[in-house]
Amino acid sequence: MPAPPVPRFDVFYRHAELGELLHDYARARPDLVRIETIGRSHEGRAIWCAVVTNTTTGPDTDKPAFWIDGNIHAAELTACTACLYWLHALVTGHGEDAQVTQLLDTRAVYVCPRLNPDGAELALADRPRHIRASTRPYPFDEEPVDGLTIEDVDGDGRILSMRILDPHGPYKCHPDEPRLMVPREPGEFGGTYYRIVPEGLLKNFDGLTITANKDKEGLDLNRNFPAYWRQEFEQVGAGPYPASEPEVRAMVDFFVGHRNIGAAVSFHTHSGVILRPMGTQSDDDMTPEDLWMYKRLSDIGARLTGYPAISIYHEFKYHPKEIITGTQDWVYEHLGALFWTVEIWAPNKEAGITDYQWIEWYRDHPVADDLKLLKWSDEQCGGQAYVDWKPFHHPQLGEVEIGGWDKMNFWRNPPPHLREREAARFPKWLTQLALSLPRLEVLRTEVRRLGEDTWRVRFAVANAGYLPSHVTQRALDRKTVRGVVFEIHLPPADADAVSLVGGKPRFEGPHLGGHAPKTSLLAFVPNRELTADRAVAEWVVRAPAGTRLGLTASCDRAGTVRTEVVLD
Repeated sequence: MPAPPVPRFDVFYRHAELGELLHDYARARPDLVRIETIGRSHEGRAIWCAVVTNTTTGPDTDKPAFWIDGNIHAAELTACTACLYWLHALVTGHGEDAQVTQLLDTRAVYVCPRLNPDGAELALADRPRHIRASTRPYPFDEEPVDGLTIEDVDGDGRILSMRILDPHGPYKCHPDEPRLMVPREPGEFGGTYYRIVPEGLLKNFDGLTITANKDKEGLDLNRNFPAYWRQEFEQVGAGPYPASEPEVRAMVDFFVGHRNIGAAVSFHTHSGVILRPMGTQSDDDMTPEDLWMYKRLSDIGARLTGYPAISIYHEFKYHPKEIITGTQDWVYEHLGALFWTVEIWAPNKEAGITDYQWIEWYRDHPVADDLKLLKWSDEQCGGQAYVDWKPFHHPQLGEVEIGGWDKMNFWRNPPPHLREREAARFPKWLTQLALSLPRLEVLRTEVRRLGEDTWRVRFAVANAGYLPSHVTQRALDRKTVRGVVFEIHLPPADADAVSLVGGKPRFEGPHLGGHAPKTSLLAFVPNRELTADRAVAEWVVRAPAGTRLGLTASCDRAGTVRTEVVLD
């Protein structure tokens, strides 16, 4: 077999290159990797998913599974890099790393590195545009008739800012660092002031008023999921109806068709933070058992990645009076699977700014923070994160200067030399999460003769995973998972020769606990469910000695086990 590819993590792959890379993994390790096209985008591009498991120990659908995705938002390209980095670590680590080997031998991983291929292609174009999500025009397919359309006007491949001299402008040059634009003070007058507008072109400019146009492509795929979907007036970009968009429908259909998925992580940029549910309700309203588990697993993530783990509802709202809904609500609140959103990369933290709140900092922060960031740009990014202002003759505005922060390449995404470092934060945590999933094992089979041709057959299974078979209490409340389903398979024969005389050929048993302790050993009330991780099925069969019977136990999120007994 050919060696696995060696990807570059300092570059962002275009669609064709990404497809070739993924298929190279499958060609190199067909025993570990299969590439599926789970859907097609608005413009018809394939949405690829790498199915990663050791096929010699069973198919992926018989195993508990973990999902990761990235790049649902067009310009958040490092999210794709993080997915590729873990995929590479899994493929190269199997047989070398004990945890990775155990993971792929006993579980499956679904890696969808780019849910939004159309938006990513637009962000990577020679003349890029940085929309949020899908390239489908929404809510109207109309070109603007006036206003400023944000785009690269000087042809340098970047979309920066334009500063215009204006006595009414809200910004001025920093007294010690004239490149840096800082706000005017309340009541300040008599200085040189500027108006800062995004780089772009205007239509029907009246010489006075400038309004930045919304992107014609106004969909936000992360607002299009079925859970808590709301109309445009409540949630901008949500689309005409839930899962209306092919990219979202591809993921929804895949989850519905793969009930073995018990946990998931979605990569975004930026903020350098791990976000846990819920998005619509406070911790006080959350199912306590799930909240306790979320905090425990999130704390592990914080320790292993260096990213703080916080609540979406309490600490990551775009506006204090609004709620955010998206993938996390559908995966956890509807399906009852565990889910995290990871916002990769914190440029402010990189510059040595440690005392900040994730969203609040963008509303207002000290000028001292801007000076730290400018120093970081100069010393660590070759002066490219903050671009010096350069004169430009704008076709509508006349003489302007273009410069400022390159938000696409240094804010939304890390600079090239730091991308691999950020992606490398996550494999240990992802692997530990996936190894925590429930997993059915055959505990014991027993055959006891009750009469000349009558037998009692017992089949015991256990959950070898940390999490319970249902994963969350939410799943039980929503009735989205079943307990262990036992089945006995009689050989085809004359009904008088082989028959089931006690028990049903298929029935649903209990849910199984995992080995996560419910309380500490110092709890006042001890845990009384001491073997909740086990279940036993029993049948009475009439058949000749030597008959072979098949036994199956399956649990939606804990996998399927099969065995055989001989009546003797």
